[in-house]
Amino acid sequence: MTKARIGIIGCGGIANGKHLPSLSKVSQAEIVAFCDLVVEKAEEAKAKYGTEDSKVYTDYTKLLADNTIDVIHVCTPNDSHAEISIAALESGKHVLCEKPMAKTAADARLMLEASKRTGKKLSIGYNNRYRADSRYLKDLTAAGELGEIYFAKAHAIRRRAVPTWGVFLDEEKQGGGPLIDIGTHALDLVLWTMDNYKPKVVLGRTYHKLSQTENAANAWGPWDPAKFTVEDSAFAMITMENGATIILESSWALNTLDIDEAKVSLSGTKAGADMKEGLRINGEKNSRLYVNKVELNSGGVAFYEGASENAEVLEASMWIDAVLNDKEPLVKPEQALVVSEILEAIYESSRTGKAVYFE
Repeated sequence: MTKARIGIIGCGGIANGKHLPSLSKVSQAEIVAFCDLVVEKAEEAKAKYGTEDSKVYTDYTKLLADNTIDVIHVCTPNDSHAEISIAALESGKHVLCEKPMAKTAADARLMLEASKRTGKKLSIGYNNRYRADSRYLKDLTAAGELGEIYFAKAHAIRRRAVPTWGVFLDEEKQGGGPLIDIGTHALDLVLWTMDNYKPKVVLGRTYHKLSQTENAANAWGPWDPAKFTVEDSAFAMITMENGATIILESSWALNTLDIDEAKVSLSGTKAGADMKEGLRINGEKNSRLYVNKVELNSGGVAFYEGASENAEVLEASMWIDAVLNDKEPLVKPEQALVVSEILEAIYESSRTGKAVYFE
């Protein structure tokens, strides 16, 4: 293949906000099929990102029957991720599924099994790994410059930014609120930069404290309390097999000024790092404490800030490169499965009031 022929299943917000504009900038990608339950959405996506020959569907099984399609992007609500991804893999196509991997850990395991069974690539849309600060921090930790990382925080805190469109507030469709929506990004970043995917015990709590507020201040306008069936915030402590501790914090609505999303803080035996005010490295040298802020743009010339890479475009280009040149995707399904297992354990811990232990 010199070009990957791509089908998009789900032409809503995440498809139009990330997948379609990013893929349109990848010269080796050609979007040839668009599917949505609302045919007008698929037709609008085709008009903007497709070709004259691109096809439109309302039934994803008919799209999957097209053997000329190489890659499927799954951009649907969480409860259909597994069903569509598995069907796509079994139809002989590679799959990039939007995060989280699935609504449940059991479904995520079935997706991984289908990928192994079919020999087709499966990756999950954790696009924050592709940011310049994330990649630089990953290089540092991989080189051992922070030493043993034994404490970390995964930050996914919004003060008042509840998504009021689509099915975000529907627990049946999504499986949860900010924890499974944005907490999943922060948790993925922490596990990846630590290179630690062996959880031992999880203790977590979800809250429904602000969800019933009428006429609430919110970035996208007031939410409907009657439809707000998911948590508005969630917090957890995760202990790993090697003794490392991770604190995960997530919210769509919380009375706080400490706002951070898709960021991490790491503490190691040699140094620490955080993404609070850009990427900062802290430690001790020559009996003195230091803080270094990493300059991530390629500037240095007056009136020119330098070129910068868009994380979503880099995600799309690296994914298509992995497909065309038979490389391993940056986000491995085995890693995304652990994220889903931990998220599920947090919800279970909150329901039971007890810690959840991993085998």
